[in-house]
Amino acid sequence: MDIENERLRTENRELQAEIARLRERNISHVRRPESGQQTSAADVDLLFTAAEKTRMPQIVTDPNQPDNPIVFANRAFQDLCGYSAEELIGRNCRFLQGPDTDPADIARVRDAISARRDVVVEILNYRRDGSTFRNELYVSPVFTPEGQLRYFFASQLDVTRFRTEEGMLAESEARYRTLFNALDAGFCVIEMRFDAEGKAIDYRFVEANPAFARHTGLDDVVGKWVSEVVPDLERTWLDTYGAVALSGQAVRFESGVVALGRWFEVQALRIGEPVQHRLALLFNDVTDRRLAEGVLRDTARERTTERDLVWRASRDLLVVCGFDGIYRAVNPAWTEMLGWSEGDLVDTSFDDYVYPDDKEAAAAAFAQLRAGEVLDNLDVRIRAADGSYRWVSWNAIPQGDHFYAAGRDVTERRALEEQLRQSQKLEAVGQLTGGVAHDFNNLLTVIRSSTDLLKRPDLSEERRQRYIGAISDTVTRAAKLTGQLLAFARRQALTPEVFDVGRSVASVADMVGTLTGARIRVVTNVTPVRNAEGEDVPHLIDADPSQFDTALVNMAINARDAMGGEGRLDIGVRRASGIPAVRAHPRIPGDFVAVSVRDTGTGIAEGDLDRIFEPFFTTKGVGQGTGLGLSQVFGFAKQSGGEVLVESAPGSGTTFTLYLPRAMGRHMAEETDDEPEPLADGHGTRVLVVEDNEEVGAFATQALRELGYETAWAMNAEKALEMLQAPPGFDVIFSDVVMPGMNGIDMAREIRHRHPGMPVVLASGYSHVLAEEGTHGFPFLKKPYSVEDLSRILRRAVSRAATGASRQRR
Repeated sequence: MDIENERLRTENRELQAEIARLRERNISHVRRPESGQQTSAADVDLLFTAAEKTRMPQIVTDPNQPDNPIVFANRAFQDLCGYSAEELIGRNCRFLQGPDTDPADIARVRDAISARRDVVVEILNYRRDGSTFRNELYVSPVFTPEGQLRYFFASQLDVTRFRTEEGMLAESEARYRTLFNALDAGFCVIEMRFDAEGKAIDYRFVEANPAFARHTGLDDVVGKWVSEVVPDLERTWLDTYGAVALSGQAVRFESGVVALGRWFEVQALRIGEPVQHRLALLFNDVTDRRLAEGVLRDTARERTTERDLVWRASRDLLVVCGFDGIYRAVNPAWTEMLGWSEGDLVDTSFDDYVYPDDKEAAAAAFAQLRAGEVLDNLDVRIRAADGSYRWVSWNAIPQGDHFYAAGRDVTERRALEEQLRQSQKLEAVGQLTGGVAHDFNNLLTVIRSSTDLLKRPDLSEERRQRYIGAISDTVTRAAKLTGQLLAFARRQALTPEVFDVGRSVASVADMVGTLTGARIRVVTNVTPVRNAEGEDVPHLIDADPSQFDTALVNMAINARDAMGGEGRLDIGVRRASGIPAVRAHPRIPGDFVAVSVRDTGTGIAEGDLDRIFEPFFTTKGVGQGTGLGLSQVFGFAKQSGGEVLVESAPGSGTTFTLYLPRAMGRHMAEETDDEPEPLADGHGTRVLVVEDNEEVGAFATQALRELGYETAWAMNAEKALEMLQAPPGFDVIFSDVVMPGMNGIDMAREIRHRHPGMPVVLASGYSHVLAEEGTHGFPFLKKPYSVEDLSRILRRAVSRAATGASRQRR
């Protein structure tokens, strides 16, 4: 900083000398005539010729013309202002002035012109391009020999650069002084003194900032020698500063001054001319830091001892491992817990000791650590030296190219958790069994009573039909009950298809309004989704539409009951970017459709929130609900790859949100209107019934014959495939799914392979194959089924097969 200021001062002195020289030369040329004396009246052409040749910008104005216009401007002036001679001649000089020109400077020029006298003024002028320049203007009148005013002669000097550099110097000085005074660090300039042999013997303080006293405790040092201020200063300070002054090589060091009781961190560099032997010193008092470092060193030694003790004494597994999975260091707990010595493990791979089923989780954990994330509670099984495995819960922190990890044996905890889960399962099974037994006993009571009454010989036809209807209704209720149980167990056979949730919600809303009653206001809101072209696109999902409608109705009924028949019910559909974390499961990112049902009811107590999806759990009064509605919603959501969440607080209402995966790049299933009439005549359609249960098989064949079908019965899949080879053949196959040997789905796929175009209809009350894999495109009839349902699905299958064959022939 000091060197830069000195350079600017030197340039400023040179510029000021140049300005003074030019000013003196101009004044000598344009001085005012003395008393009784006339300004030279040399030949006008000679005057203009001389002015044209000079490199100083000059103009001549004619006061004898209106408005004293410019009549001559030399090339230098044209270059200075950017105007050509044609643009200058005939105009008054005032057009070179602008809004920032000082009016006082303009007045001085105007007064001198009026008084016909010389004037020297520095004025701001404007160039043709709009830029400004500082113009030192020298104006002098030119008289004729008779004393008549002939011209005004004006020369110019562009002093913009001089003024700019003066401002820069002043600004630099101000910055230096501000920095000098504001520095928190101590700063001073010293001047070294050497003896005849060139040995540093003292130094004088030239400048010192305010922080100097704060760091050193010394006041008023400027102008004093250090030998006066610190008489016993260590010789190393003089030697170090002397070397810098002589060599010009800057140094940075730490050293102490015993007399002051302080340590300093110092940076010293030479400034100015070498012969001046001046140094700039920037320093900080680091006494407290040095003391702290001493304490820290002592503490570090203690901590190292403590760490070594913890490393050796810890019963948890401690390990230093590279991101490549190679062990670098292990503690003795590995030997105690797993039987591995340090020599067995170091330079081997972590992956070699992980249970095969847990390696995927371990690999994901390594990826997380490589990304710089902390690992918490990763449970994996680690192989012991005797070949057994123990559960270890790991926590790890990445550092550089490796990580530090601690593992705790949680084998016993995992065993207890498994016992707890089994206990909870048994409790749930007990509750489920009790609920099923209760409900089915009620249903069986109705059936048993109705059948007993039907046996009475004197029963009227009207009462006979009533009891038959009661049996039929009870069977329907029993079928619904088993369907809800299968839904909760995620074992129901779904028939998924792509459909628009928004359209489905709109169609169900009217029915919901009927179910909830007139005092509950039902409001639906489908948030639109737009594609890249700005077009609205439907909320498509791939799920069982009937089960979706059932789930929506179950949530609506639950809301109705919570509101006591009065309030507001909001059904919303929106797009979601993931499923929030719920029930100890992490957040699941993805593209989902969220269907929410919000009520203004009484809310759910916090203690009941974890149980509301359990089968037969209900807070309603006796006879007001089965406790299976929400379990159906839960099972449907899980089986469809989604989730259901609940938010509630007593007195604040409840919101159920059903998340289902959005169907990407799929098209909605086409609606068909070829639904057959129930119980229509079979017209001799040949049906092969495949059923291993004798009662069901006999009922199905008998019912189909009464409806005009020709039937044959096979009690297993192998027999059915054999019968298909014999003439006259069959028009449709009706098969159970769960059978000994080959199941119904495998048989249907084999028939599709051997007899393309042969329709196959499947039936089942429960099948884990159907629940996990679906129907593989085959029509499906749920048990228990009615004769109407059986007739309708068979005729639909035959009709569609015939339509497909006709299209192929064309």
